[in-house]
Amino acid sequence: MFSKSKINDPAPTDTAAAKPATPAASPASALAAKPQSEFKASTPKAKPAASVLSTDLHVTGNMKTTGDIQVEGSVEGDIRAHLLTIGETATIKGEVIADDVVINGRIVGRVRGLKVRLTSTARVEGDIIHKTIAIESGAHFEGSVQRQDDPLNTGKAPTAAAPKAKPAD
Repeated sequence: MFSKSKINDPAPTDTAAAKPATPAASPASALAAKPQSEFKASTPKAKPAASVLSTDLHVTGNMKTTGDIQVEGSVEGDIRAHLLTIGETATIKGEVIADDVVINGRIVGRVRGLKVRLTSTARVEGDIIHKTIAIESGAHFEGSVQRQDDPLNTGKAPTAAAPKAKPAD
């Protein structure tokens, strides 16, 4: 039923050639003869844990990821992420862009997000551009709120090229 593959066998020696053929190998030995790459199961990739910036960390510069970020320290620069959580001790001075933004701390700058949530401890000084927003009682907010279907699109719409002027005759 199962037989040992000759591909994985070492080159025959004179003594091996003199031996009579052995009966079919057992199923267990047939599995052992297969390369390890054939046994790898296709498992879905696990979502990586959120990157955490601790309370004693001060970052100057922009950050960009397709993953999640939790900020507990301070950042002077723009942040772009999938899920951005601003801790109660955090201070952000710059633009924040994320699919989901949860603000527990302080932001001085523009916030762009599909879902934006200001908790009761949030302090925001700047404009919020969102698709959906929730503001808990006790949150401090100074700025404007604007709803857009695509708040993550920070680029301006392409403008049509101006027609070329005809050269003077």
